This record gives sequence, C-alpha cells and structure tokens, in this order.
Amino acid sequence: MSERLYIFDTTLRDGEQSPGASMTRDEKIRIARQLEKLGVDIIEAGFAAASPGDAESIHAIAEAIKESTICSLARANERDIRAAGEAIKPAARGRIHTFIATSPIHMEKKLRMQPDQVVEAAVAAVKLARQYTDDVEFSAEDALRSEPEFLCRIFDAVIQAGARTINVPDTVGYAVPHLTTEFFRKLIEGTPNSDQVIWSAHCHNDLGMAVANSLAAVMGGARQVECTINGLGERAGNAALEEIVMAVRTRCDVFDLETRIDTTQIVPASKLISSITGYPVQPNKAVVGANAFAHESGIHQDGVLKHRETYEIMSAESVGWSQNKLTLGKLSGRNAFRTRLQELGMLPEGEEALNAAFARFKELADKKREIFDEDLRALLGDSGPDATERYRLISLKVVSETGEQPTANLVMGALGEEHRVVAHGAGPVDAVFKAIESVAQSGADLLLYSVNAVTAGTDSQAEVTVRLSLDDMVVNGQGADIDVLVASTEAYISALNRLTTEAGRAHPQA
Repeated sequence: MSERLYIFDTTLRDGEQSPGASMTRDEKIRIARQLEKLGVDIIEAGFAAASPGDAESIHAIAEAIKESTICSLARANERDIRAAGEAIKPAARGRIHTFIATSPIHMEKKLRMQPDQVVEAAVAAVKLARQYTDDVEFSAEDALRSEPEFLCRIFDAVIQAGARTINVPDTVGYAVPHLTTEFFRKLIEGTPNSDQVIWSAHCHNDLGMAVANSLAAVMGGARQVECTINGLGERAGNAALEEIVMAVRTRCDVFDLETRIDTTQIVPASKLISSITGYPVQPNKAVVGANAFAHESGIHQDGVLKHRETYEIMSAESVGWSQNKLTLGKLSGRNAFRTRLQELGMLPEGEEALNAAFARFKELADKKREIFDEDLRALLGDSGPDATERYRLISLKVVSETGEQPTANLVMGALGEEHRVVAHGAGPVDAVFKAIESVAQSGADLLLYSVNAVTAGTDSQAEVTVRLSLDDMVVNGQGADIDVLVASTEAYISALNRLTTEAGRAHPQA
C-alpha cells in the first residue's frame, strides 16, 4: 500500500491573514464543517492568543468537529500555549502548534535572542503544550533560511521534549524546489530520532513556487503538507490544497502517496471560501478556476470529444465540478431548501438563521426562474439585513441617463434611524457609494470593487465584493442580488458594518 500524506489546512488561520479576509465565528464553523467533509486531517482553526474572539472560534470549532484534528497556533511562550490548550479542550482530537524563529536574521533582528535561548524556549513550549495534549507540532519559523546544523539541534531537542510533528516552513517564499528536496533529506538524516515524528512542509508563494516547493518537500521525506483552499494567505498566499492533492493523486506514479481527501468536495470548498472571504478565484486557476476544464481550441475540443484523456489529465467531476442543475424553484418548500443546503455543506446555524435564508430564497425565486447551486452559495454568502448591525439598506432608486449625471436616491437605516439622501456621481455605483457615505461618513478608502456573475444568463445574480480600508483595518463586504446596484449597495454596507465591528474590537471602550 502507498504511504499516507497528511493534509493540514490553515485556511482559518494563515488564510485569514489575507487583507480583508477576516471571518465571523459562524463563518469559521461553516468552513470547518466543509473541511471536515473534504477529509482534511488537521484543521488549524486559529491563533487562540491573538484575541478572545479567535479563542472562542477555535473552542466552538473544537466542539463541532469530530473527524478532523483541531489545532491552534501558539508562539513559544506560556501565555500562548495556555490559551491554545484551553481553546482546543473540547476537541475529540486536539493539537497545539508552537513555533519560534530559527534563522539568523530573525533571531538577531526580531527575537534578539541567542541560539541557546531559542532552543531553551522551544523545549519549554513543547513540554508545556504536552500538559494539554499528546499531539504537539513544532515549527522553526523561517526554516529555509536557517542553518541546517542549528535546525537539527533544535529539532532533536523538541523531539526529546515530546513533539510529534516537525514543521519546516518556508515562511517568506524564498525556497526553490530542487534545493527544498535536498534540505529536507539533510534535516531528516541529520536529526536523531527523525523516524519518530512526521515531517511537515509549509510553503508561501512569494515567488510562485509554494505548491512546487511543497511537493519537493514530499519528495525529500515530508509526510504532512500545510496548505489553504484556493492558496489563500497573506502576501502572495500559501500552497493551494487543491493543487497539491490533485498532483499527488494524478501523478501517483511519482509520489506513491495517498490522502484521505474526498476530491469531489474540492470545488464546493473553493466556492465557500471565495464567497465568505470575498476573494474571487481567477478563471485560469488550476483545478478550481472556471476555465480549468474549458477547451476553446478546435483541436482540443475534437480530441476531448473523441477521448477525454487526450487533453484532460483529470475529470471535472473528480474535483466536484458538475453541470448547473435546477435544484429548487419558487414552489419548493422549506424542507427541500434545508436538505439541499445540508448537501452543499451550507446549512446555517439555528432555526432563525435558516428561516431568514429561506425568506431570501423565496424573494430570489420570485425574480429568477431557475435557481442553481451557485445561486444558493451566493445567497448564503450574503448574510442579508441584520437588526443588530449599524447600517442597513431600506430602499434604493438610481437614475442613469446618457449625457446626464447619475443620481442615487437612498433610504438607509443607521443606528435605528431612517435617513433619506440623494447623491450624484460619475456613474451609478459612484452615486450609490457617495449616498451611503453621506450618511455613514466613515472616512474609509475603497480598495476594491469587484462584480461577478454567479451563473450564466442575463438574469444571473451579481455577486459583489467591496474592500474598505480605514487606518490599519481592511475589511471585505459581500452582496448578491439580481440587481447589480442593489448588490453593490449591500456589499458596501456589509463592509461598513464589518469595519464598525473591527473598530469595536480594536477599541472596546470607544
């Protein structure tokens, strides 16, 4: 039998570090459930010491997930370790992932510690983590720019202290594949008791080689890969889970490894992450991009029609792509709606949330004859109005005529009061956003405005993402509606509400 390759997903932790990709507790639980359905071995649910909200989310995920190991990141200090230990307590299987920097530049410039002090801190962290769980992972931050001899020394020490997984991260995306393979081989050969632990790779994509370096690490002896859905992550992102899994599966002649990933859940996971974070997937993205299995060339089309494998090394169905199938309509009942959401891994928490989603579904069904799975994903991605939120859309009228300046007539709720405003703009969207800001006066900068059609056809829902920045905060807002201007309004208001929430967290007494 082939050896096992463990898939460690850090979408909820490293992926959330993408600007504006912060997620609510309920959104994180939805994602965790989809990752469990996908078959991910370890879910890094967050960084417990980062905030009370992060610790609460990890705790809630640990309660909800039964099949996957739930992990919390922790720096190599007592406060972080104890916060992580408390957060993962309810987990059927819990892991603490502790780390400290090991490269000369990090030890000298960031930590301002001597190598002996770094080893001492790492050992103490692992020993303390073992008081909470037997499953402890140790990471040497910036390992690929660290001295191999020092890495072998610190890895030997933490293995003796009880670490079960050793992670060798390319924190800054500096590595190249052939050197990564040799680096892992050298570490495994040079570390005493290396056969007692699982070796792990965690690669960033700064030079566009995160997946290549992860697979190179596997060739060098790594048996765990740390990755994210859609390659989400800070800066240029992380290694993409879908690409690693399908590379290992498609080229089994090279890797001879097995994962427990249900590959048919890859596309649903990709769509869920995209809708929640507001980070769209580029059409030419491998495996999960809209064009990944499209054939424009006549020669390619002819070959695929005659025999699929002439131009496709994997089938669209194997990763979860399927034809748009009519699933529900305006005559569909609540039970059918609930069942389909459950099948899609999108069932909201609680009856109140389900009722609100069903009401939005009925509104959409009255406007749109055919309701597809993609429509449901967009519908659930748009949380809809919430009485507890600061701002909400009541009504909107936009007038746009050739040669005339567009005008937006907006009725908007703010702190329980109703505001009626009129604003002009360079275009209809500009007019709408200026109308909103005349009420909110947030002072935020618009970093991104993105519109995507959810399905084919002129009656497709528009899925809009708005990214706002204020001081050091960056947030995304999403909206979905058949009317692109309504979707744009909802997205901007959603971003404003998130901005208000983030400001409240940063300044709780304000």
